[in-house]
Amino acid sequence: MLEYSEPVAKLIDEFKRLPGIGQKSAQRLAFHILRRPDKDVENFVAALREVKEKIVFCEICNNLTDVNPCMFCSSATRERTQICVVEEPYNLVAIEKTRSYSGLYHILHGSLSPIRGVGPDELMLANLLPRLLPENNEDVEVTEVIIATNPTTEGEATANYIARLLKPLGVKTTRIAMGMPVGSDLEFVDEVTMDKAMANRHEI
Repeated sequence: MLEYSEPVAKLIDEFKRLPGIGQKSAQRLAFHILRRPDKDVENFVAALREVKEKIVFCEICNNLTDVNPCMFCSSATRERTQICVVEEPYNLVAIEKTRSYSGLYHILHGSLSPIRGVGPDELMLANLLPRLLPENNEDVEVTEVIIATNPTTEGEATANYIARLLKPLGVKTTRIAMGMPVGSDLEFVDEVTMDKAMANRHEI
């Protein structure tokens, strides 16, 4: 097996710590960095340092931001009667791309997973319920909480847990529809997706 010099081996090991990066991808990234001009590498290092120094959690919704509260929570044009709960900040970005939702967000930074040791206390849930009070929402009553966790076992468990928390409060709680993705073929759809598609069918 090819042995790399210690600095290269360390860099490969650090890249392997990133999610979705295996040995070969880590090697490609490490050698890509080695081939880049010094200035490019300095910019890369500076960007990493800056994001660690300047990015914080929004005190209201837990979004990653360089201003606190974040631009969504501080916006005067967002619909304050709705809060959409998502697992990760990049889920928020996906919803924003549709330009069909103008409410607020709440980011959990994960999902319930007993196997991985992730329980309710490990999620950023504690500040969700207080947000439903008008005095904590610029005197606006929240009328709907949209649960947009992923359609996975962990995402479903998280959605059900949040729904149980909200039920005694009487606030309308909805779950995003799931089923057949647009442009897909029935032949290649798994049974869980097909089951969701049948359950969420609507009249035309």
